[in-house]
Amino acid sequence: MRNVERYPVDGPNALWQMYRTISRFKAVRNFVFIQISRYCPSLPVKNWIYRRVLGMKVGRHTAFALMVMVDVFFPERISVGDNSIIGYNSTLLTHEYLIKEYRLGDIRIGSNVMIGANVTILPGVTIGDGAVVAAGSVVHKDVAPNTFVGGNPMRVIERKSE
Repeated sequence: MRNVERYPVDGPNALWQMYRTISRFKAVRNFVFIQISRYCPSLPVKNWIYRRVLGMKVGRHTAFALMVMVDVFFPERISVGDNSIIGYNSTLLTHEYLIKEYRLGDIRIGSNVMIGANVTILPGVTIGDGAVVAAGSVVHKDVAPNTFVGGNPMRVIERKSE
């Protein structure tokens, strides 16, 4: 199962109460910089924004393709190792606002990881070094190092020998 922290809420659903968990200023600032990064063709500029403005841990030579959407509210909970690729239009979520609770969880992506296009990574997931995630997958649980996974629901396709 995913490694998430659970916070119960009273009253209307948790999304209606989101500004109790994050300031409006931070949400707007993050949104603006994430939108700039989504369209920016320069990998060094994107990584600078992710590291210096949004507080993410991004390794050397890591590449975020166009249109990648990182979590607007808690991007600082995302870490990516060296020489990894996050594919076009992928989404990395570190929060979930539900009816009776909200959940937060770190996303940890190792080094030399290939994330295909249109992948969604849910909160509390760790993807090990050398893993490959097929395009269009929903990563709802941890991925072991050197493993090829894909689908929705995600399943192991192949374990690579080191």
